[in-house]
Amino acid sequence: MIDELVQAVRESNAILFVGAGVSMNLGLPSYEGFIEQIAEELGYDAAIYRTLGDYLSLAEFYELEKGNIGRLRSWMDRTWHAHIDIGKSEIHRLIVDMNFPIIYTTNYDTWLERAYDYYKRAYVKIGNVGDLTKVRSDRTQIVKFHGDFEDDESLVLTESSYLDRLAFESPLDIKLRADLLGRSVLFIGYSLSDINIRYMFYRLNGLWKSSDYEDVRPKSFMFLSHPNPVQQRILVKRGIEPIVSKLDNAGLGLLEFLKELAHSALGRT
Repeated sequence: MIDELVQAVRESNAILFVGAGVSMNLGLPSYEGFIEQIAEELGYDAAIYRTLGDYLSLAEFYELEKGNIGRLRSWMDRTWHAHIDIGKSEIHRLIVDMNFPIIYTTNYDTWLERAYDYYKRAYVKIGNVGDLTKVRSDRTQIVKFHGDFEDDESLVLTESSYLDRLAFESPLDIKLRADLLGRSVLFIGYSLSDINIRYMFYRLNGLWKSSDYEDVRPKSFMFLSHPNPVQQRILVKRGIEPIVSKLDNAGLGLLEFLKELAHSALGRT
């Protein structure tokens, strides 16, 4: 276990970033299922529709055809929140146990919030600039970085909303830059094939390099479910220390990593 990360978690000085891989361990559908639903609603054959663009452009076409994403968002909400007992997710229990002061998530689902509710731990959800007034020092902040189902306008789901987010100047982006000062960041549940997360690394690294304080930048870390020497080298260049799974199974590898981290930082498993 990496000493700097253990110390940061122990001192409540680490920010957690949670990606889709964490939710997929609950059995949530991948983006393939998302694209199939769009195709069905638009009357396309799913196999043909998925060849017409990536999920961002396909979602934007849906919005153009339907006028809004309300019906699709409702389907996502229903499908992703059915028949799951969050109390059985060891990964979510460990996240709650480690008591990160701030958790950013690019997931649309509410399973992080439901885990905090299940274990009766206080938190505040931040999905837009208005929610920033709710921040309190005695409870975890769960920042919905790509939006929240309760606010369709906040969802980063279409190509246009994604390109707007790449400007990196929204209120949540400004908050992220402030939160990073003096803190380590741990990324879990992300794939290096996701250009969104790679772009975020690039921008954050650029922010540090353009400041006068790069020499005191805390280390940040990313858990990888599989080794990838090319991407690992690029991560290091951008200030992210890769932590590669010891197991072939992505879900079990993440679980074992979080168990080791919790044990090393807090004496818990």
